[in-house]
Amino acid sequence: MLLSALDPEEVLILSHEKIDWHNYNLIEEDSKRKGPGEQGKPAFLKTNELNNYDGLYKVNGFNAALSDKIAVDRSIPDIRNEGCKTKKYLKHLPTVSVVVPFHNEHWTTLLRTAHSVVKRSPPELLKEVILVDDASTKEFSRKPLDDYLSANLSKVRAIHLPERSGLIRARLAGARQAIADVLIFLDSHTEANVNWLPPLLEPIAQDYRTCVCPFIDVIQYETFEYRAQDEGARGAFDWELFYKRLPLLPEDLRHPTEPFKSPVMAGGLFAISAKFFWELGGYDEGLDIWGGEQYELSFKIWQCGGQMYDAPCSRVGHIYRKYAPFPNPGKGDFVGRNYKRVAEVWMDEYAEYIYMRRPHYKSISPGDLSKQKAIRTKLKCKPFKWFMKTVAFDLPLKYPPIEPDNFGSGEIRNVGTPEFCVDAGYKDRDAVVEVAKCVKGTSKKADQNFTLTWHKDIRVKGKSLCLDVSDPSDKADITLFPCHGMKGNQYWKYDTEKQWFLHGVNGRCLDCDPSKMKLYVRDCDDSSKTQKWRFENVNLTMIANWEDIGVA
Repeated sequence: MLLSALDPEEVLILSHEKIDWHNYNLIEEDSKRKGPGEQGKPAFLKTNELNNYDGLYKVNGFNAALSDKIAVDRSIPDIRNEGCKTKKYLKHLPTVSVVVPFHNEHWTTLLRTAHSVVKRSPPELLKEVILVDDASTKEFSRKPLDDYLSANLSKVRAIHLPERSGLIRARLAGARQAIADVLIFLDSHTEANVNWLPPLLEPIAQDYRTCVCPFIDVIQYETFEYRAQDEGARGAFDWELFYKRLPLLPEDLRHPTEPFKSPVMAGGLFAISAKFFWELGGYDEGLDIWGGEQYELSFKIWQCGGQMYDAPCSRVGHIYRKYAPFPNPGKGDFVGRNYKRVAEVWMDEYAEYIYMRRPHYKSISPGDLSKQKAIRTKLKCKPFKWFMKTVAFDLPLKYPPIEPDNFGSGEIRNVGTPEFCVDAGYKDRDAVVEVAKCVKGTSKKADQNFTLTWHKDIRVKGKSLCLDVSDPSDKADITLFPCHGMKGNQYWKYDTEKQWFLHGVNGRCLDCDPSKMKLYVRDCDDSSKTQKWRFENVNLTMIANWEDIGVA
């Protein structure tokens, strides 16, 4: 039924009508499937199946030999919040073109991406899937792929670019050929989960100037196990333009099935109306290969009248490769050039904070920016200061443009046994922290230089490793773990009067057993000298203002 054939009151009622979009027959069929990797369970190669393991791993960065043993239309677990499983969405939703760029993607992971989209999308919503072959050199990427799609996946077609263009331009090439109302971009080693489309489309149906991202789950690169990455966070960045995350806001936590606003998208998995995408000029064509495109589009969406959400009820699995298996075609610091283009067009005076950390960007030519600046003028886009104050308002608390001083630095020497210091090193290639003989003034190699940072964690100086305690039991061991800046297991405070290093909200004390070189935390004891530590350089002013620093 065409809504345009009805009177306005009937249109208003039907336009708000919601239905259950779940394909319960498919859900039932998938629940009965058995075999390697089915239900998203980890799979393993048998001894007699290891012949191609090393060769395929080397060219793909994941266990491609195992992928070939798993069905291209396998079942995966429905790990959505329980509320998602009964949630209804608008009956009238826009149609979709899914764009999947790839370069030398492995055969079965590429096909699994396409099969999952077709299999788990309502046919009346999915108009097409466009696989954009970015000048792949693998034999199956051209005619064998076209023949397979023609015989097995009628809604999927491939377009073949004559020369390597890079991720950004490949996405644009696919978007230009798309015919549906909404563009959805996916990576070429993904799997769409149950009822993934309606949660992405409803916010766009309500306001076409909306971009929506799915939750990105993990497909483990060795076993192809499908599991959650986490239960959501808001996208952000630091001032070197590394992707970071911000915690969900209280109102988001109260409504775990509802889309929540996010300042920055994670990367290449998102839905946007074709109308809005092209109003924004698509991606900046001056961006080369990859890098910076998610910031450029995120800033542009927010500053030019749009909004961006993450949808918890839409989940897509993604293989995070162990390593990049093929070289990028870009020349020189193309990522730095991309970042400078984004900074110069969209970030206004905040670009200086990028240059403070990356001074060499100042000497990089960003190329012609006139087209992008003209789009900003035409659309009357807001300044970056508005974005920072309104959208990413809590980002500076966690990632300050100008970092505060640290609370202290240097060696951490035990008072009870003053010849021993906290020492970071490696055993069997694993990072460990213990106590060892202090080495100041000697030539012995050791890492006894630590920083109590404004994040309120203790870091090995010059490394992103922090003292971490995850065990709540008495006399819990201390480990070295990648710094996350989220406090919790890595929260430390120095009490200058008692010379204690206090861990966590419960405030257990750093302690040691020099005879065993062990370092641990336990309940604080005023009479214990091994719980007292001399911190080489202490910033007393910072310590005095402890409560006001690093609040997120």
